[in-house]
Amino acid sequence: MIAAPEIPTDFNLLQESETHFSSDTDFEDIEGKNQKQGKGKTCKKGKKGPGEKGKGGNGGGKPPSGPNRMNGHHQQNGVENMMLFEVVKMGKSAMQSVVDDWIESYKHDRDIALLDLINFFIQCSGCKGVVTAEMFRHMQNSEIIRKMTEEFDEDSGDYPLTMAGPQWKKFKSSFCEFIGVLVRQCQYSIIYDEYMMDTVISLLTGLSDSQVRAFRHTSTLAAMKLMTALVNVALNLSINMDNTQRQYEAERNKMIGKGANERLELLLQKRKELQENQDEIENMMNAIFKGVFVHRYRDAIAEIRAICIEEIGIWMKMYSDAFLNDSYLKYVGWTMHDKQGEVRLKCLTALQGLYYNKELNSKLELFTSRFKDRIVSMTLDKEYDVAVQAIKLLTLVLQSSEEVLTAEDCENVYHLVYSAHRPVAVAAGEFLYKKLFSRRDPEDDGMMKRRGRQGPNANLVKTLVFFFLESELHEHAAYLVDSMWDCATELLKDWECMNSLLLEEPLSGEEALTDRQESALIEIMLCTIRQAAECHPPVGRGTGKRVLTAKEKKTQLDDRTKITELFAVALPQLLAKYSIDAEKVTNLLQLPQYFDLEIYTTGRLEKHLDALLRQIRNIVEKHTDTDVLEACSKTYHALCNEEFTIFNRVDISRSQLIDELADKFNRLLEDFLQEGEEPDEDDAYQVLSTLKRITAFHNAHDLSKWDLFACNYKLLKTGIENGDMPEQIVIHALQCTHYVILWQLAKITESSSTKEDLLRLKKQMRVFCQICQHYLTNVNTTVKEQAFTILCDILMIFSHQIMSGGRDMLEPLVYTPDSSLQSELLSFILDHVFIEQDDDNNSADGQQEDEASKIEALHKRRNLLAAFCKLIVYTVVEMNTAADIFKQYMKYYNDYGDIIKETMSKTRQIDKIQCAKTLILSL
Repeated sequence: MIAAPEIPTDFNLLQESETHFSSDTDFEDIEGKNQKQGKGKTCKKGKKGPGEKGKGGNGGGKPPSGPNRMNGHHQQNGVENMMLFEVVKMGKSAMQSVVDDWIESYKHDRDIALLDLINFFIQCSGCKGVVTAEMFRHMQNSEIIRKMTEEFDEDSGDYPLTMAGPQWKKFKSSFCEFIGVLVRQCQYSIIYDEYMMDTVISLLTGLSDSQVRAFRHTSTLAAMKLMTALVNVALNLSINMDNTQRQYEAERNKMIGKGANERLELLLQKRKELQENQDEIENMMNAIFKGVFVHRYRDAIAEIRAICIEEIGIWMKMYSDAFLNDSYLKYVGWTMHDKQGEVRLKCLTALQGLYYNKELNSKLELFTSRFKDRIVSMTLDKEYDVAVQAIKLLTLVLQSSEEVLTAEDCENVYHLVYSAHRPVAVAAGEFLYKKLFSRRDPEDDGMMKRRGRQGPNANLVKTLVFFFLESELHEHAAYLVDSMWDCATELLKDWECMNSLLLEEPLSGEEALTDRQESALIEIMLCTIRQAAECHPPVGRGTGKRVLTAKEKKTQLDDRTKITELFAVALPQLLAKYSIDAEKVTNLLQLPQYFDLEIYTTGRLEKHLDALLRQIRNIVEKHTDTDVLEACSKTYHALCNEEFTIFNRVDISRSQLIDELADKFNRLLEDFLQEGEEPDEDDAYQVLSTLKRITAFHNAHDLSKWDLFACNYKLLKTGIENGDMPEQIVIHALQCTHYVILWQLAKITESSSTKEDLLRLKKQMRVFCQICQHYLTNVNTTVKEQAFTILCDILMIFSHQIMSGGRDMLEPLVYTPDSSLQSELLSFILDHVFIEQDDDNNSADGQQEDEASKIEALHKRRNLLAAFCKLIVYTVVEMNTAADIFKQYMKYYNDYGDIIKETMSKTRQIDKIQCAKTLILSL
């Protein structure tokens, strides 16, 4: 069975380059039978080949004996009576001395030494069998392998290359090192004796064709490493031949007109010897390539295929003149379609080594044109590691020649900067940076010393903004910034330039940024500041916060200082310029969260703080948008830090603002509720806008001293009695009252409180729950959803769980819902959650909402169901109320199956009998 894809029959690459060895001829008779002279053979006519093993060395190969020998040869390095396998298994650092000992043994008796080497490969495969001198002398390799296969214990399936444990951890590297050192130490004499290498290559070729995985895997690795070592020898020979040729030509030019020269004769002789050695090495490499690689690069085992591709990449990089042609590249190209990710990964890393060297680009042109589309498609590989390396490879292709990749190819990579998988996104970010941002115009050289709008980064910042807008994924600016953070740090931290582009007038002839572009720039600027201040990727990308190094902490502090010094001055100006634009203001107001507030004092920037507080106050007065108001509230919260000396200044400003809002709200409410006739729209708007501001601030600030419960209770009670209260006023009044309750609970929990405080909170909480219960029957769905959500929260918070952690003093606050409230909550779920999709997704004009709205509506319904299921799981409501929910499991499995299943699991853990009864009720 072949795991790799079938080789395309219609693929025609260039003709083979004129090397001395071919990758396309058949490999003949590697085991030495019926020897013929010709290409692909490792032996020449008239010399001993693998079939004549028994005829060499030391009188017919009698094994010498003695106690101080390694498999029959003497030990020089202090390791007595130890086999080669054991030495390599130990991971000895002095591998050269081990090889030198073997070479000495080979010179003494080559048959015995080769027998050691053969048994070494057999043992490295995990086989317990031993090749005897008799077998070595009289049996062919195929017979020896068959005999070893019979003795192989395949029960465990493990062998040294796959075994776990500390003793095998370094086995593979030691094994590979041994082969490399062996060839290096033998490269000047022994490998040309047409006996040692013929025997080893013949054995490894036979083993690599075995049905036993251990033999095949081990011998393929050995053969590939042997080939790599031979390629290095061939490269050295090629360099020596070139040097000799140059010396010969230089000497000959000196001797023109003179007689023959002994120096010329020596150089000719040396060149001839080098050429003969080169021919022999090429024959060996051809034998390994044809006998092993061509068969094993398509092996059924992915690890074996990966070994072949990894090594051919090394050959092409190391000896490009001989191997970097389309006859060899095609194997990498075909294997890029492999089913296993680890093999595809090896293809890409092999190609990266080639494309990195720009001198090799001309030899890769045809390959690039043929396989470029496949590489581009691999950027979407299901294995993230493969996708990352594919993008990195395309970045190298881009650097080698920009014309190769089309605009469509580049766009396929660009959108990956928004990938949730950070390594993929970072690789795509580097590609994007190399393509769009790394080149500077010649005129930019004169701008290097300028800063701000006239600096060299101004055009690059604009390019980033244009790219962000064209990508049409505007809500993902944080992902874009994070993708480019590692490669474009200098650009992304040029806040002075961004600030200048926003505040300063365009230069003469320069096109001003549009409103949309300014919004995008502010969003990008905020994301860069957040990334610099927090030093971790955005939510959804990465595995959480990591511990920063000392260098990273210093950079973080330096960046925060730089951000504060610049924007403490610039932020009031930016807020003044964009004060009426809700989107821009919301983003700008988040900047103080990342300030080092101490700098306001140490840098004598108090006047700029006052200017900032004035601007925030103006924005609160101008806007009623919830996002803007909450941003203002969070900014005050960030600035109101008691650790810093600016606290009093900010606290006074905040108190003045809340005083005005509370007074205005009480005044408006009194007029609004006293009117006998229907409320005026303007009055309702004024009440709503003020209530929105108070609610936004109450979310982040304790406003207990303004006693907002009474006025909100009056408002909500009037709504119940009259039934004509505007829905938005009810929603915000419910939310504001909820905050009142929670802040009072927080104050009681954190500090010692009186019994009167507890009783007052208990009374307010129960009255508020009754009001929410009334609003569950409101005609407006949004009001009902708000009342339901708040009720679930209140019941959860004030359940028996409130006393956990030694807070028994809170027992008076425990509130258990009665059966009527439980029934109403369940009815709400059945009526508003378990509905058909089409029932809930018709817009006002009767048309279906788009897909995004459907998803949002489903998300909201899931939250409502989860809130109620939480009450079941924490035994706030009776478990049997879950029966009507369990009934819906199969019908609404796609929408809520996970929530219902988890609820079943938790209820079973609480009380198996009661859970079983509930399940019976649901049938």
